[in-house]
Amino acid sequence: MSAENHRLAIPTLVDRPIGLEHAVWMERPLVEQGNSILAPLAWEELMCRQVGQGHPPVVHIWRHTDGMAIGLRDRRLTYATQAMEQFRQKGTSVCVRPSGGAAVPLHPGIVNLSIILPNPKRDISIHRDFRFMADWISRAVDPWNNQSYVGEIEGAFCPGDYDVSIDGRKFCGIAQRRQAKAYIITAFIIVEGSGDELSAGIRSFYDQAVGEQDKGYPVVNQGTMGSLAELAQVPDVASYTEQLQYILSEGQSIQNINEQALFAEDEIKQMETYLIERYDN
Repeated sequence: MSAENHRLAIPTLVDRPIGLEHAVWMERPLVEQGNSILAPLAWEELMCRQVGQGHPPVVHIWRHTDGMAIGLRDRRLTYATQAMEQFRQKGTSVCVRPSGGAAVPLHPGIVNLSIILPNPKRDISIHRDFRFMADWISRAVDPWNNQSYVGEIEGAFCPGDYDVSIDGRKFCGIAQRRQAKAYIITAFIIVEGSGDELSAGIRSFYDQAVGEQDKGYPVVNQGTMGSLAELAQVPDVASYTEQLQYILSEGQSIQNINEQALFAEDEIKQMETYLIERYDN
């Protein structure tokens, strides 16, 4: 049954960040294998600068065919370079992302959701914004299942206090990225696919990357991750992202922007190079 058939009222979101009511929406096409895995992250870095200079807040949604984004701590594991290369040789794109958190898979059924917000007074309340993000993501599941829980799921990949789960299985994780005058709250949401298969891929990365002296890396267990298709019978990515937009815009139309209209291709490439030099060396 579609989300439209369930809509009785628009839920009120708690602690909505100031200015988000004026946000614009950018949902890019699926990033196919062979295209740069860093392009969406480079776009967010550039867009964050623009928001810091007065551009309206931005909601950015993207997906990738087959990839993995690892965290900064993951990159420091003893055999991280070799593990990354092993994945690349099998056709999986790998990058190091500038936001917090640990390794996460990229998959057509996983929605990467970011909100890019101004921070002119440098008074970020991360807990407030993480609560907002978790609430928004949870409420978008309500047409199918209203039993979402927020709290760390032990044994899940990319664990954190604001994991979002159903029946003890995580489907969403949240992280953040700061710049001088703006910041990004970002999440991955597993809508379609197998949670156990995605967990196995991340566990394989750690099996290859971890040396005897490495401590504090996530121990990923089966049975801790699930997709919304598995946990709540959400039919597909399109239905879920439609519900996200419906809630954020309070049922009104929301302006959509086109990535090509904002930055030239060479600007994106330069930012990709910068991200590699700073985070992947």
